[in-house]
Amino acid sequence: MNPPQFANSPEVLGASGAAGTVPESLEREIRSIYSRSPIYGRRFPLHPEPLRWACYREMPALSKREIVESGHQSFFEDYAVIERGLADRTFEYENTSGTTSSPMTVIMEDGWWAAQTRRAYLASPILREFADRPHRKCVLAPVGCSSNLCPYEDHPFPHRYFDGTVYLNLSSDPFAFSEAEWDRIVVELQATQPEILEGEPVYLALLARAVERRRVSVPSVRAVILTYGKASLQHGRRIAEVFPAPQVDLYGSTEAGYLFVGEAFKDNSRVIDDNAFIELVPWRDGVPGVHQIHVTTRGREAMPLLRYHTGDIVMECPDGFRILGREGGLYFRPDGSMVSPTDVDLALPSDFRCWHYSLAQTGENRWDFLYVADHTADHRALEGAVAALLGPGVRVNAFRRKSIAPAASGKFALLKPLAKGA
Repeated sequence: MNPPQFANSPEVLGASGAAGTVPESLEREIRSIYSRSPIYGRRFPLHPEPLRWACYREMPALSKREIVESGHQSFFEDYAVIERGLADRTFEYENTSGTTSSPMTVIMEDGWWAAQTRRAYLASPILREFADRPHRKCVLAPVGCSSNLCPYEDHPFPHRYFDGTVYLNLSSDPFAFSEAEWDRIVVELQATQPEILEGEPVYLALLARAVERRRVSVPSVRAVILTYGKASLQHGRRIAEVFPAPQVDLYGSTEAGYLFVGEAFKDNSRVIDDNAFIELVPWRDGVPGVHQIHVTTRGREAMPLLRYHTGDIVMECPDGFRILGREGGLYFRPDGSMVSPTDVDLALPSDFRCWHYSLAQTGENRWDFLYVADHTADHRALEGAVAALLGPGVRVNAFRRKSIAPAASGKFALLKPLAKGA
């Protein structure tokens, strides 16, 4: 049996052993995960003999929904140990949501988030210089976080300054920010003079607008990290106009950590090999080189993940990978060909400018293109360009909006096809 395809560097994974056995590095991680979290042994018992690919393929993929339904407690033999750890801060937690309607609690050992973030920086030529030296960073995150990882809420500045990082949020919804709130954020940004600016692309685009309107600058910024959500070229361009620094696409999730890093919009994202093994799973016929991903975390003590189905899709490119986004955020024309948010970006008229947009399907052949901009675009040209991308018989209506609200999870979608069966 042929081994599955992985996105990792071949040197990191290693070659399969005799008689189709799994490489030692991967087998060692799998057995470590089994020893730490009893949930896996209950789902699929593991024999003591050397692990073969045939057995590996039989291990059921783990979904976010299964974690929610089983409960995070199912990862631990004695959850009282975790409760004591949360009390004395040897463990920490965060709630996250996305593909599921219910929040998922993630337990992390103290220091894990910082360690896997450092490994992500080391894997990036742009961020590498910041990995092991003190630096200042400002973060504008979208998550309504309930843990000590995102200490914003009611803490005044500079009490949101932790280990060189300032969390700018005092609200989980930036569209509720008054101009006075943007005044506060911009002043804190100027006061911090960060070398790194990190955030959800929509939030950073709106921050760029706030900075531009106040006619200030933050020349200290040397790198911009786009994370938490899928970035549009429109976001990247607006951010670059105000913060002219290299942009990094850092992809991951709360539960899995950081998985891919690359230059934004360069299709050269690479696996952060020290953080995870990433299996490439063929997704659909007719779309070669496009894969689901199953993630196996490395060196994780609390809630390690084995063949975790993240729900994200990646495309192989000559210089690495392009993160296409969520499975539900890709559209398939009647002929089976795929449209991704990147395709929408490339189809927009060259003179079109906006701070944010969302292309949403409202009927079989009808779509709404909502955008936030300072000026109304040429709707005829805009609608025609997007309709031509989506296929024959499609009608697109463009609307300029003051804001575009996120989903209930606090996350944004650039492309929103109708759900199957809708």
